[in-house]
Amino acid sequence: MPGASVDLSKVWLFSECSRSELKTIQKKTKQVAVAAGSVICDEGDVGQTFYYIISGRAAVLRNGRKTAELEDGGYFGELALLDRLPRSATVKAVTDMELLAIDQRDFNQLLKDSPSTVRKLLVATAARLRSSDTKALLASVH
Repeated sequence: MPGASVDLSKVWLFSECSRSELKTIQKKTKQVAVAAGSVICDEGDVGQTFYYIISGRAAVLRNGRKTAELEDGGYFGELALLDRLPRSATVKAVTDMELLAIDQRDFNQLLKDSPSTVRKLLVATAARLRSSDTKALLASVH
């Protein structure tokens, strides 16, 4: 099975899922090799794939400027699975990389097959929204 040592529970979207649900999600992933210098996704393109970094480093660019770097255990594109809106950043491989990827079609099938997983993804999304609300409130007070 691809990425047998990967812990998808570290991804906020999957954080509420049971071990069994995480295994089911992982079975939907495909391992992808990416060469250094390759663009993995482009800012503005409609996102249809979530990526989890098994190994390697990637630069996150917004408007052509580097804003972050991701490495082993990092991930991106989880929101694309939920809303299929344009990507908010470009992600480019800094080194050769090994990624796990799950595309929109496989993710949608997973949701169709498992209503309990859908509920847990909603709970995780609500928790993330509440956390963002709290941070915004604290920032506005200070």
